[in-house]
Amino acid sequence: MADGHPTPDQDALSKIDTTVPHSARIWNYWMGGKDNYEVDRVAGDAYREVAPNIETMARASRGYLIRTVTFVAGELGIRQFLDIGTGLPTYDNTHQVAQRVAPESRIVYVDNDPLVLRHAQALLTSTPEGVTDYIDADLHEPEKIIEAASRILDFDQPVALMLMGILGHIQDYEEAKSIVRRLQAALPSGSYFVHYDSTDTDAALKEAQQGYDDTGAIPYVLRSPEQISAYYEGLELVEPGIVSCPLWRPEPGTSPEPTDVHGGVALKR
Repeated sequence: MADGHPTPDQDALSKIDTTVPHSARIWNYWMGGKDNYEVDRVAGDAYREVAPNIETMARASRGYLIRTVTFVAGELGIRQFLDIGTGLPTYDNTHQVAQRVAPESRIVYVDNDPLVLRHAQALLTSTPEGVTDYIDADLHEPEKIIEAASRILDFDQPVALMLMGILGHIQDYEEAKSIVRRLQAALPSGSYFVHYDSTDTDAALKEAQQGYDDTGAIPYVLRSPEQISAYYEGLELVEPGIVSCPLWRPEPGTSPEPTDVHGGVALKR
């Protein structure tokens, strides 16, 4: 504390509610991370009892992020990434994967969670050639996100827009589609949309999600594959299209099983 005022870190800590489970912290728990509280572990264990596949889904989602970012930075040559709904850092985060492929990559993370803000310093690492930065902003305000990101990213050059497991937190489906459209509209030609979200295709998952939502935590809406597909309208899908994440360009020699989280990569012409 300087001059009687809380530091940004202290201010972020004061906003962390440890009495209600939080999706970013539970996801961190399922991924084997340490940035969670007892209330998150209890909620995570309760969810897993009803839907035992959830940890597999969490790890499959991270594997999907690694493969998509590697592909977008490598084969597609994209050097700018706007990752909205960052969550808590675990392993192989976007900047690490992208800069492993192309050290000059520029990554902007966006989140408005106070615990993520506290860990922003851990995220703000970069190769000397590249840039990694963090914006404290709300997905409900896409224009503000683009305005802030444009101070770091060049929107005259292609950008990979990443919405990984975050759109379910937008309760109204029409609003979720509107947010996606507005973000995509800001992207120049040659940009890519990289996305996944959990689906409503498994009864156990739906039951577990309802139990989680009933705790008072910020709900997550499971949507149909058809609803998820609508996020890609007007874009050109990269093969194999919108699929269960483990089936998106799996590592050679592996035989992944599908799970209830779907995503894809698509080009904006």
